[in-house]
Amino acid sequence: MTLMALGDTAEFINGAAFKPTDWGSDGLPIIRIQNLTGTGEKFNYTTRQVKANLIVEPGDLLVSWSATLDVYRWAGTRGLLNQHIFKVLPKPGIDPDYLFYALKTALSELSGKTHGSTMKHVVRGDFESTQVAVPPLPEQRRIVDLLSRAEGIVRLRREAEKKAAELIPALFIDMFGDPATNPKGWPTKKLGGFLSSIDSGHSPVCHAQKRLNQEWCVLKLSALTGSEYHESEHKVLPEEVSPDHSVEVRRGDLLISRKNTAELVGTAAYVWDTQGKALLPDLIFRLNVADSNRLNSIYLWSLLTLPAKRVQIKALASGSAGSMPNISKSRLRTLDIEIPPFDVQTTYTQALEQIMSIRSQQFTATAKAQATFDALLNRCFAPTDAIEARSLD
Repeated sequence: MTLMALGDTAEFINGAAFKPTDWGSDGLPIIRIQNLTGTGEKFNYTTRQVKANLIVEPGDLLVSWSATLDVYRWAGTRGLLNQHIFKVLPKPGIDPDYLFYALKTALSELSGKTHGSTMKHVVRGDFESTQVAVPPLPEQRRIVDLLSRAEGIVRLRREAEKKAAELIPALFIDMFGDPATNPKGWPTKKLGGFLSSIDSGHSPVCHAQKRLNQEWCVLKLSALTGSEYHESEHKVLPEEVSPDHSVEVRRGDLLISRKNTAELVGTAAYVWDTQGKALLPDLIFRLNVADSNRLNSIYLWSLLTLPAKRVQIKALASGSAGSMPNISKSRLRTLDIEIPPFDVQTTYTQALEQIMSIRSQQFTATAKAQATFDALLNRCFAPTDAIEARSLD
């Protein structure tokens, strides 16, 4: 086995800086970091002519080196490489799939060497000088076979999670109809009439590291992603700051982001479970339903996550040019809510709780599969004199 600098394993081509004046409705899509991470699926297109090496084809390896550090196999159509992304061209003797896994390990190491106060990034010199283990080509392919099988199990687990998640809106539409047309004619009332209060938290200066068991934390805005609650997205509250127990997140809370990007503002999430000691930031509201015998919080969460209702929620947001849209408490209270009979809401929530129980089991299985993959990845690329000395199979 040989240790090689990343710069010796491949050519890393940086993308072009496309200006808004380059954008249009025709031409090739510009591949940006959000198109890789899934935080934004919309593309900007351009007819601008660029060098041939900035054209990305399906299957190309791409590395985002700013804001998000990760490596991707491009699964989209032909496009153009945006700045802050490297296209990776492996050199002879380097298996592209092996390099994909090697880059994952290297980027994990480089996460501690980022620069910049606002947008974290890796310096090209640090990146290209990072060393990775490179065994002979047959051994590279053996390792790829092992890791790809483990990764395939993770992928299947995540696909199962996705299919289970798709049951939720399908069940809602089947029982209540699409709120865009309200085909069953449910009475519509203002959300504010069902709320006793809307809580908002605080955002003190916190530590970026993950908390230990007994530490308090403050949620980040990313804790509400994809209509799900992710408590792992948090910052640690300093010991000298006393927690405000009035904004502690509890099981059964219904949360909604008051400020975010134009696409994500008003994202709602239901807290099915919590480890405790998590606090609301000032960018997230908690909706407190006044009469739980008229409006079920789980029904309300499902309603708020549907595309038609998301359009109405985003329309409530306001903000000046260049700032993130914001929804005030008073405007949120004006949202129209369809109110089916409470017994029908109860039947729906009972079925949904069964689905969420299945999803919880799937999350556990996915976590175990991911942990197995991560352990294999670390084992393959941990410093050693000979990969052959390990018993990987």
